[in-house]
Amino acid sequence: MKEKNYKNKWMQLPRNVVVGHGVINDTGKVCKDLKLNGNALIVAGDTTFKAAGKTVAVSLEDSGFNVNFAKVENPTLDEVNKVEKVSKEVKAEFLLGVGGGKSIDIAKLASVHLDLPFISVPTAASHDGIVSSRASIIRNNKTVSEAAQTPLAVVADTGIIAAAPYRLLAAGCGDIISNYTAVRDWELAHRLRDEPFSEYASIISKLTAKILIDSAGLIKPGLEESAWTVMKALVASGVAMSIAGSSRPASGSEHKFSHALDELAPEPALHGEQCGVGTIMMMYLHGGDWQEIRAALKAIGAPTNASELGIEEEYIIKALLNAHKIRPERYTILGTGLTREAAEKVARITKVI
Repeated sequence: MKEKNYKNKWMQLPRNVVVGHGVINDTGKVCKDLKLNGNALIVAGDTTFKAAGKTVAVSLEDSGFNVNFAKVENPTLDEVNKVEKVSKEVKAEFLLGVGGGKSIDIAKLASVHLDLPFISVPTAASHDGIVSSRASIIRNNKTVSEAAQTPLAVVADTGIIAAAPYRLLAAGCGDIISNYTAVRDWELAHRLRDEPFSEYASIISKLTAKILIDSAGLIKPGLEESAWTVMKALVASGVAMSIAGSSRPASGSEHKFSHALDELAPEPALHGEQCGVGTIMMMYLHGGDWQEIRAALKAIGAPTNASELGIEEEYIIKALLNAHKIRPERYTILGTGLTREAAEKVARITKVI
């Protein structure tokens, strides 16, 4: 008698991913190709509305869509509720997040609550949230990662992304390179805690990080080819998370460190910058080649220590001591926590402090 297989899997992947020079002008065509109709709601910050929102609006209108706007500021639940209210008032049938992280995260979460399709139109390549099914939202004065939905399509104009401040692109590189330690943490949790593990997702995630490290010397300010390379990596990282059904392939101990810094430091750095520095230290704890990680980040021009992050050394130590408390259900190399002596040792050996 054959054994029955009761396994099932639900994967959300973007249907269309459009990356290249000037593709923002094709946003309307992309939406038409997806058989979307009716009223569109563009969610954008004030700066990104001027930089890209107007262009998206023209493209949508040329394709026959009615266009409405919701301007947002900080990624809070109040802003998400505001977008939901506007969406209902204008009877929107799909949402577009135009901008960096905050606009896309707000639109992503609002679209889930409204049960509407969502299109991601990034103007910077600062982190993999522009493609993933997770949204970073401020809840009770803390930044938390919440389940949302994968964008139906991604329209990434490399001309616009290359023109954005280079610091954002370098931060995106840090977020991608952090996949290295995230996968190691995931493998560890699989071996020690029997956590479900996807070989396919882990391979994509590690390969994405490797390609970026190998290309580190080619990532330069103002180069559209650099924006192309980083965007492709961010898309691949998002796909890995979709296959896994969680952020595990791209979020481990280094992300816990970054989130701890967000809570502790008076003025945190960018998410991807902190993840990059965290990856250096976590790779040391894993017994891996942390020098390679550090060298790649240096070549890209991303921070590799507390001084370059603009954060006092004591907050680095405090974050290392508190990182294991972030999402405690997610097992990593940090285990139940480091001693102060161990935290100071890893930070000094890896030259973070």
